[in-house]
Amino acid sequence: MKTVTYTVPNIHCKHCTHTITMELSDIEGVSNVDADAQTRLVTVTFDQPATEEQLKQTLTEINYPATD
Repeated sequence: MKTVTYTVPNIHCKHCTHTITMELSDIEGVSNVDADAQTRLVTVTFDQPATEEQLKQTLTEINYPATD
């Protein structure tokens, strides 16, 4: 298992966090997603076949790109 945390500046509300959580949770290998509107952080715990590149790409595709 691996856990990563990304800063996502355009998280503004619970709708944003819900969308991020649902989309990232759909990726095979992702076991936990925690998106926080106050800190604008997204923490993801995952295992293969999920990859960091895939997580970042998904965030970009749903208009919540990570800055780090």
